[in-house]
Amino acid sequence: MAALRTERLAATVGARVDGVDLDRFLYDEELPEQTLAALEEHGALVFPGLHLDDKAQVEFSRKLGQVEKLGRGEFPEIFRVTLDPSINPAAAYLRGTFYWHIDGCTDEIPIMATMLSAHAVADQGGETEFASTYQAYDDLTADEKARFSNLRVLHSVEASMRLHVPDPKPEQVELWRKRPGKEQPLVWTHQSGRKSLVIGATADHVVGMDVDDGRALLAALLERATVPGRVYRHTWRVGDVVMWDNRGVLHRAAPYDPASPRDMHRTTFAGNEPIQ
Repeated sequence: MAALRTERLAATVGARVDGVDLDRFLYDEELPEQTLAALEEHGALVFPGLHLDDKAQVEFSRKLGQVEKLGRGEFPEIFRVTLDPSINPAAAYLRGTFYWHIDGCTDEIPIMATMLSAHAVADQGGETEFASTYQAYDDLTADEKARFSNLRVLHSVEASMRLHVPDPKPEQVELWRKRPGKEQPLVWTHQSGRKSLVIGATADHVVGMDVDDGRALLAALLERATVPGRVYRHTWRVGDVVMWDNRGVLHRAAPYDPASPRDMHRTTFAGNEPIQ
């Protein structure tokens, strides 16, 4: 089969994949390996207008890696990203996705990657943005790389939730704290040899540093990583499929009306390396 044709979408992250229709997506035996290589290179991939059904999405996802079962129904590998609580009981929690984050920073092993297929889109808002944390590390000065190499950061669900619930009720805080925080290195040295920054909404404070000073440092690093010229913003159309490398890419959704029909079908790929 032909080599994968990609066109870069932003300076440091994101590429559109051209020439892949549904038949090639399902039957090209070389496509999964090509897709993973392109994902490593670009951080996020856009397959426009594929119009996958759940069966096709799950079949292709299984060719890329181990798929988590986070949903319900005939295809438990499909998790529906919607603010409609009648479809997703965790809809309220998904409001935390409006802030820059890396999935799984409180887990022993974060997920490898995510795939979203657009089944319905919002009339306004709901775009998804991406920024490279590999590039964020590469852009540090030599002095910063040396200073940050041994810093550790406490990540917690509470830190993320407080961004959109700044004045929580005691029972909310109690619920958040049932999931313990986890210390992670600020700099992730990957099995590939690449390095990235572990920052985003779950990053609460730098261990051993004055809390305010540490939070100021984390906020400054996040701001540097997500300046407009370093962000790819995807405006969804029904049928689009987007994948991103969770290990080296921050992402967030733009806010949208909770009554919106926006419905993304997600497959999640299990990780194979801890943050170290």
